Amino acid sequence: MSKTVDYKELGLVNSRDLFRKAVAGGYAIPAYNFNNLEQLQAIIIACAETRSPVIVQVSKGARNYANATMLRYMAMGAVEMAREMGVELPIVLHLDHGDSFELCKSCIDSGFSSVMIDGSHLSYAENVALTRRVVEYAHPRDVTVEGELGVLAGIEDEVVAEESTYTQPEEVQDFVEKTGVDSLAISIGTSHGAFKFKLKEGESAPPLRFDILAEIEKRIPGFPIVLHGASSVVPAYVELINQYGGQLDGAVGVSEDQLRRAAKSAVCKINIDSDGRLAMTAKVREFLTNNPAEFDPRKYLGAARSELVELIKHKNEAVLGSAQKA
Repeated sequence: MSKTVDYKELGLVNSRDLFRKAVAGGYAIPAYNFNNLEQLQAIIIACAETRSPVIVQVSKGARNYANATMLRYMAMGAVEMAREMGVELPIVLHLDHGDSFELCKSCIDSGFSSVMIDGSHLSYAENVALTRRVVEYAHPRDVTVEGELGVLAGIEDEVVAEESTYTQPEEVQDFVEKTGVDSLAISIGTSHGAFKFKLKEGESAPPLRFDILAEIEKRIPGFPIVLHGASSVVPAYVELINQYGGQLDGAVGVSEDQLRRAAKSAVCKINIDSDGRLAMTAKVREFLTNNPAEFDPRKYLGAARSELVELIKHKNEAVLGSAQKA
């Protein structure tokens, strides 16, 4: 991409003020992943209707899928769409799990207002060095940066890990000071994808490690903390998918009660991706099964979009506490 774009030209904001207000107010900013038009429309409709600030985020794979140039105009359109609904919605365009300096730079240059550099698979020293390099490029352009300490298990696009490694609280202060990051993703028991925990019949998902979170809060008080892999894997959607021909046996997520508790702490950004995918897939499967002669994508994608709007409104109002905070 030849032309460098400042995110402010697109009407976007970075995450700094949103996080400051969320930490002070005891709620979390929702970070919803999207890949296509219907997902982005649903996010904006739901957040405008609930008056919730929002982080719309894309992975490396989603950016390739949507096309980097198209994505920029979609983000600009999202801002205008909210305004037409009568809401001056604070919208952050964020890179989720950036895996290289080059990718982060490309996103910043194309209008992203926030990027994540995920060096959690590297050695501690290499993670610090890579994260610092991204910060040094982003901050002069007023772009916020998220780093990560600890590894989440599971699969999400290109991010694959067999096992979780909990964040070591004794490392966080040093990491934040050496890198200059604006927020920190930690590992306290969440994981990526729809199959977050391997449970035997009758077992419940293990609770999040709030003891680790409390220790981290002590060491970097007031610093914005991020939870990845925080979808609840809504059982009703899993059942609907399986009812209409799907095969999602053993899909389980993080309970909403756990997320409510996290949102009242220093956790001020909670990432939700799988729940949105499940909601849309469930409704597409249901619609096509019940309407076998239908072939208009607007019909089945429209049904999926409507369901995603309701899911996001529920998350904002009843789980994250972000409603009426825009």
